[in-house]
Amino acid sequence: MHDPIPRYLIPFHPKEMPHFFTDVLIIGGGLAGLRAAIAVDPSLSVLVVTKDRLDESNSAYAQGGIAGVIKPEDRFENHIADTLTAGGELCDPQVVEMVVREAPQRIRELIQWGTQFDTQAGELVLGREGGHSHFRIVHAMGDATGKEVMRAMIAWTRKLRHVRIWENTFTLDLLTQDCVCRGALIADQHHGRMLVWAKQTILCSGGAGQLYRESTNPSVATADGHALAFRAGAELRDMEFMQFHPTVLYIAGSSRSLITEAIRGEGAYLVDRSGYRFMFDYDQRGELAPRDVVSQAIVSQMEKTRHPCVYLDLSHLDSRFVRGRFPFISDTCGKFGIDITKDRIPVRPGAHYMVGGVTVDLDGRTTLPGLWAAGEVTSTGLHGANRLASNSLLESMVYGAHAGLGAARAAIQADDSFQALPLENAVLDEPDEQLDLGDIRNSLKSLMWRSVGVRRSKADLIEALSTIATWQRYVLFRQFVEPAGWELQNMLAIARVIAQAALQREESRGVHYRTDLPQVDNENWKQHIAFRRE
Repeated sequence: MHDPIPRYLIPFHPKEMPHFFTDVLIIGGGLAGLRAAIAVDPSLSVLVVTKDRLDESNSAYAQGGIAGVIKPEDRFENHIADTLTAGGELCDPQVVEMVVREAPQRIRELIQWGTQFDTQAGELVLGREGGHSHFRIVHAMGDATGKEVMRAMIAWTRKLRHVRIWENTFTLDLLTQDCVCRGALIADQHHGRMLVWAKQTILCSGGAGQLYRESTNPSVATADGHALAFRAGAELRDMEFMQFHPTVLYIAGSSRSLITEAIRGEGAYLVDRSGYRFMFDYDQRGELAPRDVVSQAIVSQMEKTRHPCVYLDLSHLDSRFVRGRFPFISDTCGKFGIDITKDRIPVRPGAHYMVGGVTVDLDGRTTLPGLWAAGEVTSTGLHGANRLASNSLLESMVYGAHAGLGAARAAIQADDSFQALPLENAVLDEPDEQLDLGDIRNSLKSLMWRSVGVRRSKADLIEALSTIATWQRYVLFRQFVEPAGWELQNMLAIARVIAQAALQREESRGVHYRTDLPQVDNENWKQHIAFRRE
């Protein structure tokens, strides 16, 4: 993809900045990043940099749980088949088999490192979610699995003497020489801007949900990792596949909180404004259909009833069970006067998970030598065109471990005398007029939701690309001094890639739905779309 975007976001010169050296640099402090850090050989130095606090990541907000074959009545073949079915024929079967077979081991690791999953009589309590044929989801604190997993992982990682963690540190760009990643350019609240030189770098920067007006993602999910990998020349793949979670709390004034899929797994009904249970009109699996099916059904029912949302109804379930199983959701809704045991919960779809990302192999190796990646920033082949519920934390554990081991091996084999390199980026002339960054960001999010959202069409995508290109011309060629500007530049770069991929895929598959091309076209489109900057 030929794209008129600058190589680096800010000016820098090696003689005018501090330098830091580490064997392995890990960008991102979510589950994938911390699992990678744990996997690195203790003889090596590791630096983990994260944009916000360690506990502020998509991982920490995950509610549902982690999928894995635990009970004897379930089999690896079942979990593999469910994943392949959800993925719209674009999953890599080898990747799916590897991840599914490693699941029990990765769940045991989390328990060993202090995660308190929900148990009953000494046995793990297993939930079921849309697209799963069996009860196989381990969860914690009812509906706060990510929070508990990250609590344990942060505590365990902080004990490791070879791992240093810098919070509130923005990674601006990867440093490359001769098409090899040599580290990163960062902005740290204590040291200012700095060049971090690393023998190997692992990208675990998370998702891109903030590109959309409606999203379950925290404010940090602004596609930074996708953008810096793209600028450095790494391949991005499957970027048209943004997964929209069907049930996001829809209350004016509230943050768009996720209402976990597990709530439907436990028997909640989806009803429209008149109380009609509509899901069986769209799919024989009803509320337990995969996310793409449920999201499309909800949008259709909202149009049919001319209402801005639909509702989750749990009033037929035991109230004590509901409060015990979903304490976080109960508390969140309670703040707005909704008793989830009696009152309907207003919900609608929201951007949830970026299926596409930086292309990696089975070991987490990207197409850019010296750069590895794990977690939501990647395209591994596990999810295909639509991620199966509760496979994301699992993927972060598996690929975090693989990338950490692979990067460590490469760092050990590397020349010990690595050094600062004469890389620099010139200062651009500063335009006179000021930009209202908040206004552009809000306009972009609204445009993406309207034209590159749950439903897409050729006309809308062409118009979106034209508008994004206009914004890029006067935003990307500035050198901002703070994260608000850098985030906007990253968002604009990746919004254009997503819209371009959505325009190119002339069919509907998985989470990508074209109203003008509603059918699957295996003859022409049973393939991946990949992008590189040059």
